[in-house]
Amino acid sequence: MPITSCKKSYINPNAATGEQVFSSQQGLTGVAIGLQRVYTAGRASSLYNRVTMNGLVTKELVVLNQGNTSEYQLQLGGGNVDATNTIVAGLWTSSNKILYDAENVLQGAAALGDKGYASGLIGYTTIFKALALGDLSMFWQSVPASNGKNVSFIDRKEGFTKAIAAIDAALTTINANPISSTFLSNIPAGIDIVNTLHALKARYSLFVGNYAQALSEANAVNLSVKSVFNFTTVNLNPLYETATSTNNVTAVSDVTTLGMPAGLQPDPNDQRLPFYTTTSYASKMKGFAAGTTTPWPVYLPGEMTLIKAEAYARQSTPDLVNALAELNKVVTKQPSADPFGVGAALPPLVGLTQAQILDQIYLNRCVELFMAGFKLEDSRRFNRPNSEKTRNFMPYPFLERDNNPNTPADPPF
Repeated sequence: MPITSCKKSYINPNAATGEQVFSSQQGLTGVAIGLQRVYTAGRASSLYNRVTMNGLVTKELVVLNQGNTSEYQLQLGGGNVDATNTIVAGLWTSSNKILYDAENVLQGAAALGDKGYASGLIGYTTIFKALALGDLSMFWQSVPASNGKNVSFIDRKEGFTKAIAAIDAALTTINANPISSTFLSNIPAGIDIVNTLHALKARYSLFVGNYAQALSEANAVNLSVKSVFNFTTVNLNPLYETATSTNNVTAVSDVTTLGMPAGLQPDPNDQRLPFYTTTSYASKMKGFAAGTTTPWPVYLPGEMTLIKAEAYARQSTPDLVNALAELNKVVTKQPSADPFGVGAALPPLVGLTQAQILDQIYLNRCVELFMAGFKLEDSRRFNRPNSEKTRNFMPYPFLERDNNPNTPADPPF
């Protein structure tokens, strides 16, 4: 059974049986590659739904055509976002589909004789398991506790903790048996498995308030190495395909403010503004939504640096010297010094209090990680007012509620 109660099976009766697929190296690899496709392919993907849902409820994005009903509901927010919203349901469904298949791959990989190949499968699959758990935990107050029918729910912070535990297990496996080159040649190019596992652990450790662990894991990431979802002319970048190429769905809300409130807006000279936005066409989306095959970063180097800054600023005895030093690495970074070309190129900040440093970390996360899908999670952590967003958490889709009596009550906002 999948993690959601509404679907009874994902099995195709004309395909190989589950036993055949999940007991062979080839079959397991095929399912693992399928996880990346579910996460990234098209308007139904986790990537499109995460970025769009986050962008509309935090005012990064606006709707160009109100006929895009689900997007428009998110822009209006509040009670307009109900359990029928297809973007909300889409992220719920794709995340749970990934979790269901990932568990089967992880179980099958552990039984393989080639331990180097198994390590690759476990590491690669765990990336998508962690992303799915993280996405659910960013947008819902509670998440399913396990696979099966009528599953119980756990608090979203436990969802992040489960993602961290899965990453720990994967890193332990890889440390014992390094990933084989044979495995790497059998999956899509672009993702650096070990760096990505450390980056995701840093991200989710920050979200649960484990600042020492977040700092340690961010330091373990090689910031010169790219880790991306690659696209082709057949499997298009989903934000470009749906928004940029059509100019008829969503757009950047404001190319100068990025939807940020007065008093907490980007410097007009910030070079990240022309990286991410344009006035040349209606969607105004550039950056990682600029083209058909533009790669999408799994994480940005700047995210890791800002995690370090926030961890230093929030630890029990704040280290404001190192917090400001890490923050200024992002503030002063030249585009040419970043693997992706993301750089503010601004003068360094000086003489800030802890509160001012945290405000600047939030601002720089909103600019450095524009349209990455984290602003809603960040707005809660930084105690931003509800007036800056249209919803705080999402309702549970009917596809879950109608089939699982344990589904929690919807949040009021």
